[in-house]
Amino acid sequence: MEISVVDYHTAGEPFRIVASGLPPLEGETVPERRSYAMTTASVDKYRQLLVNEPRGHADMYGGFVVPGDDAGAHLGVLFWHKDGYSTACGHGTIALGTWAVETGLVAAARDGDTDVVIDVPSGRVVARVTCTAGSVQHVAFRNVPSYVVTRDVEVSTRRGVVRADISFGGAFYASVAASSAGLSVTPPDYAELTALGREIKWALNDSPWARHSSDSRLDGIYGTILYDDLDRTATGPHQRNVAVFADGEVDRSPCGSGTSARLALLADSGQLGSDEVLRHDSIIGTTFLGRVVADTEAGVITEVQGSAYRTGTATFTLDPNDPLSTGFTLR
Repeated sequence: MEISVVDYHTAGEPFRIVASGLPPLEGETVPERRSYAMTTASVDKYRQLLVNEPRGHADMYGGFVVPGDDAGAHLGVLFWHKDGYSTACGHGTIALGTWAVETGLVAAARDGDTDVVIDVPSGRVVARVTCTAGSVQHVAFRNVPSYVVTRDVEVSTRRGVVRADISFGGAFYASVAASSAGLSVTPPDYAELTALGREIKWALNDSPWARHSSDSRLDGIYGTILYDDLDRTATGPHQRNVAVFADGEVDRSPCGSGTSARLALLADSGQLGSDEVLRHDSIIGTTFLGRVVADTEAGVITEVQGSAYRTGTATFTLDPNDPLSTGFTLR
C-alpha cells in the first residue's frame, strides 16, 4: 500500500490532498462516492492511513479528489477527518482552488481571477483564485446557500446552561457565545473550549434542528462554533471563533463553512449589512473575510476569502508486517 499526497494549510488548518493512487470509488456523483467510501473498508483504510498517527494526528484533515458530478465542474472532492467524512469544508475548498491553479489542473490568468468549480457533498461551490504575476494571492469561495435554522436553544452543559443558534453553511453548526460559559476564544481556554464544543455538538446532534429538508446524508450537527464579539471595524463586524467539529477536532482556521453559517446568522439579525464584511479571526489569530453576495429562497449566498500555502509532499506506505497497520489515535 503506497499513496502520494500534497499538503497545504489554510490559515493554519491542514489539508492533505490525494489526487491519485486510490482504489475505484463507485458512484455517479460526489455524494454517492462519499457514501461508498464511508461503507467500503478497502477505501476507508486510505483515510485511516493518512489521518491516524503516526502519519497524521487527531486534528489532521484532507480530501480525496474525484470527478465532478458533470462536465460543469473541474473536480469533486470527498472531505475527511479522523472520525469520517464531512459534507462541506471551506478551508479545504480554498486549498483545492490554490492547488488546482498551482498544478495547472485549471488554466489560470497570470494576473486576475480564475474560477475553479468544485463539487462537494453538499453541492457545487466556486473557488475564485486571484493571481498576481502568476502567484496565487488569495481564494474567495462562494458556498451553497446558507440559512438560519433556529435560535436560542437551551443546552445544559457542565459549565451551566448555554444558548445555541443553529444554522447551515454546507453543514449544520451550533453557535454559542464563549462568554456565556465563562470562556474566551484564546489558547489558554483551548482545552475547555474543546470539551464544551464537543458536549454541545452531541447534545444537539439528534435534535430536529439538525435535519436537512431534502437530503438525510447532510443530517447532524457537524460542529460547535464558540465565538467572541470584538470591536467592529470600519467595514463591518469583527469576531473571533473556534469551531469544534467531528468528535472533538479543533479547526485552527476560522472555519470556512462555519463562517458561512455565521454570516447567515449575522445577516438575519441585522448585524451584517448588505455591503459589509465580516472579519472572522481564528483562535491562532489567522483571518477569513466573509460577506453575503446574494439572497435566495434557499438562503444567502456567501463568499469567504482566505489563503492557502503548500507545506510539502509525501509518499506514505504501509508495511504489511507493521502491527499498527493503518495507525491509531489517542483522542
